[in-house]
Amino acid sequence: MKIAIGNDHAAVELKNQIVEYVKELGHEVENYGTDSNASCDYPIYGKKVAKAVAMGSADCGILICGTGVGISVAANKVRGIRAAVCSEPVTARLVREHNNANIIAFGARIVGAEMAKEIVKAYLAAEFLGGRHEKRVHMIEVEEGESLI
Repeated sequence: MKIAIGNDHAAVELKNQIVEYVKELGHEVENYGTDSNASCDYPIYGKKVAKAVAMGSADCGILICGTGVGISVAANKVRGIRAAVCSEPVTARLVREHNNANIIAFGARIVGAEMAKEIVKAYLAAEFLGGRHEKRVHMIEVEEGESLI
């Protein structure tokens, strides 16, 4: 699989560790994040990864900022993206199986490197179950096309 990864300044070190881990698992990684510890804006990197996934340049994505929340909110603004914050592996597996999440996010200030690896491993090993979940994912996709006004 080709995996897009993005991060802000709070997650440079953890991103580098996750890139190496994902490669060890046999996947290709495209880095859309910053490699600098200088303060930067996480929405830029959330959007870059989301666009790569939405356009099919990557099969899925991993986003990391301080908490995982801000960068995932930014990614979810891109049509077709279902980014979910995961702080442990069970949620990572379930967001793939039930929600067909195409991006996971976590916080460098929330989870350590070993937990982040377990989250990534669970997510990448899981597959969308379809069935009753297909209808629910479709409902979300329909809402993306409707105005809230």
